[in-house]
Amino acid sequence: MAKNISLGKKLTAEFVGTLLFVFVGAGSVVATQFLSPNYPSLIVIAFANGLGLALAISVALDVSGGHINPAVTIAAWFSKMISTYEAACYIVAQVLGAVVAGALIVSLFPTAAGSAVYYGTPTLSHSTNILQGIGLEAIMTFFLVFVIFETIVNKRAPRLGGLMAGLTVVADVLAGGVFTGAAMNPARAIGPAIASMHFANWYVYWIGPIVGAVIAALIYNYVTSK
Repeated sequence: MAKNISLGKKLTAEFVGTLLFVFVGAGSVVATQFLSPNYPSLIVIAFANGLGLALAISVALDVSGGHINPAVTIAAWFSKMISTYEAACYIVAQVLGAVVAGALIVSLFPTAAGSAVYYGTPTLSHSTNILQGIGLEAIMTFFLVFVIFETIVNKRAPRLGGLMAGLTVVADVLAGGVFTGAAMNPARAIGPAIASMHFANWYVYWIGPIVGAVIAALIYNYVTSK
């Protein structure tokens, strides 16, 4: 990422990238509910979220670093890759992008399908308690952030854009999507939640991803230290 890029351009890239990711990810939940109300397709949702993130990271990568996730930004801040002020601005831009995406979904998608799944807001299953939800989100986000650091941040890694991060999201959604919605991203969760005014267990999707991201940063910093 070029150092002479203005903060405004970086924030715009984070805003648009997060809007793209949340619109595709949350929109796929509503779309599958519309097509098959009794059995929404987890596979379709997994690949939609993975593809959406891969595209979002790839388009923002050379401008902002392609964080597209407050948990990634916090991990980068924890690793001293980004200043406190810049990290705070990134998170605001990401949340705003997610909220706009949620508002577009609420405005444009069929109400019956959207309201049935809270317009793509991640929710805990009836068999998943709060601690299990936080643990699952932490583990899935750990995998995501570690892959991002090793395949994007690590300068020795091959330049694959957001492909590996997208595939990690696919894998995580297939493994944990039915239990927590597999957000792995506070913005992915809070955007549709604000738009639909559905805030059940909202804190799970902040605590879990942030804990997982910080642990990933710690391990990445350890294994790459000289």
